[in-house]
Amino acid sequence: MKTEIDLNSDMGECFGPWVIGDGVDDAIMKLISSCNIAAGFHASDPNIMRHSVQNALEQGVQIGVHPSFRDLVGFGRRHIVANSVELTNDCLYQMGALQAFLHLLGGRLHHFKPHGSLYIHASKDRAFSYELINTLHAYDPNLPIYCMENTETHAVAKELKHPFVREFYGDRDYGDDGQLVMVRRARAYTPEEVAQKVLQACQQGSVESVSGKVIPVDFDSVCIHSDTPGALALIQATKELLEENGIKIQKPKIHKD
Repeated sequence: MKTEIDLNSDMGECFGPWVIGDGVDDAIMKLISSCNIAAGFHASDPNIMRHSVQNALEQGVQIGVHPSFRDLVGFGRRHIVANSVELTNDCLYQMGALQAFLHLLGGRLHHFKPHGSLYIHASKDRAFSYELINTLHAYDPNLPIYCMENTETHAVAKELKHPFVREFYGDRDYGDDGQLVMVRRARAYTPEEVAQKVLQACQQGSVESVSGKVIPVDFDSVCIHSDTPGALALIQATKELLEENGIKIQKPKIHKD
């Protein structure tokens, strides 16, 4: 039974005049404790990044970078074939872009969270996870990586004693193996469905898979994506139900082992 939990969402996932999702980032930022800001490879641009950082700082929200495969057309949800060093350099490049705005506006980078297919790739590919986390550790040994439990990312972070935060996804489906069912477009969820799913995970440490099997989960942060249809209502309902049940929304617990 959890009494406190981090609530995170991806921010700044638009590009110029093109809006992804419902365009409600500013409203969502008031409800969450951590955000993951897109840094240009799957979405966002310099103007959007600066606005997202400023908004997070004004709301007291922890700021993470949300790097992706170089895939604007596919919103970072297509797999790009590249070696581990190249992908890690792409991540550093995106992190550097966001760091410039943080430095300018007086903020601090709180965490690192890969986006979409890059997140899934890291979760399954030990070589990439090792190269990425070893590089992150050299860059900043205190910068946590967000990941799911029982993945290669999680295992490598523990092995290298690099800080990590484990995630649960309120608006994504789980397979029987406890991992996400990857989709190009998220299906529609009702606010009640997502809120109850997250509450069950927090209170009982379990989630129902797509086959109906109840599987165990453990985590430090709950993610609800800003591009999921009706995201604002999903996050509002989840936050309200958690707080009604005595679960406080706050920055995450960070692990090293």
